[in-house]
Amino acid sequence: MPQSILVTGGAGFVGSSLAQQFHARGAEVTAMDNLVRNGSELNAERLRQSAITFIKGDIRHQKDWDALPKYDLIVDCAAEPSVHAGATSTPIPVIDNNLNGTVLALEKARKDDSAFLFLSTSRVYSIQALLDIKLRDTESRFEIDTLQTLSGLTDDGITEDFSSRTYRSFYGTTKLASEQLIQEYAAFYGLRAMINRCGVIAGPYQMGKVDQGVTALWVARHYYKMPLKYIGFGGQGHQVRDVLHPDDLFELVQAQLASVEDWNADIFNVGGGRAISFSLAELTDICRDVTGNSIDIESVPETAAVDVPLYVTDSSRVSAAFGWTPKRSVQTIVQDIHTWIKGDEEALRNIFC
Repeated sequence: MPQSILVTGGAGFVGSSLAQQFHARGAEVTAMDNLVRNGSELNAERLRQSAITFIKGDIRHQKDWDALPKYDLIVDCAAEPSVHAGATSTPIPVIDNNLNGTVLALEKARKDDSAFLFLSTSRVYSIQALLDIKLRDTESRFEIDTLQTLSGLTDDGITEDFSSRTYRSFYGTTKLASEQLIQEYAAFYGLRAMINRCGVIAGPYQMGKVDQGVTALWVARHYYKMPLKYIGFGGQGHQVRDVLHPDDLFELVQAQLASVEDWNADIFNVGGGRAISFSLAELTDICRDVTGNSIDIESVPETAAVDVPLYVTDSSRVSAAFGWTPKRSVQTIVQDIHTWIKGDEEALRNIFC
């Protein structure tokens, strides 16, 4: 384990979770975040209570990087995470945050000879290619059909070889561009880098919204007895995502850090896979069971231009490389979110309601 670690986006859901895990294992951890996202101040306070150094800073500002000491490892979790960002307005903010911010992070790593762990996204894959996957509509969810012609698609889901050649969303494009820059830094400067293309990550301390963090939002709306909507693809809630608990992600990162000196900007798909996936309709059933509450869910058939009916990760490459398999089920993830919300009900009411 590196002795000193900087986590950007450190008051976000994933960043704060990883920071806590690193700290618990004896690393000196600094979390940096601009606290723009609603609810991030609650995570920042949680970090401070754990004696983790928190710095309010912005990855887009060179002066904030210049104020930092050297670190053995930079974990880049900072992002504008909404796939809708820039779709109906200017894309400059998402480009500035997700691409230009990563450039400054890479420069910091280059100058200080820090290892660099980048959390990318499954959204680097082309929307049209994902829409071209042949699906079966079952009683509660879409399933991948057996007859497929697309490269990079297996019975288990999407591999690293799936198409990223056409439009992806501004969010996905900025992440893909960041991946490519990381590979350039590895090739020309010897940067020790690792790229994890994550699907949906979900668990406690995620301030979920309609456009990002749907699992936490679904649990919270059930807990507070507030309505929801099945949006798109006929409005039946059959769209499917696999999901990953942050503790499973950390266990992978631990395994990857054992060979940090050999990192060479390799790219791995990371997700829960078919076994740890849900449709929105199935998530509703689980939330109803865990919270004991039933809520009204409106059907909105119209589909947004950036949405896809199914994404399930084939993580076989990363599993083979590091002997890693995710363990926490959808039920466990929902239960952990419910326990968190119940324990801080009033403070979180202002976030989710």
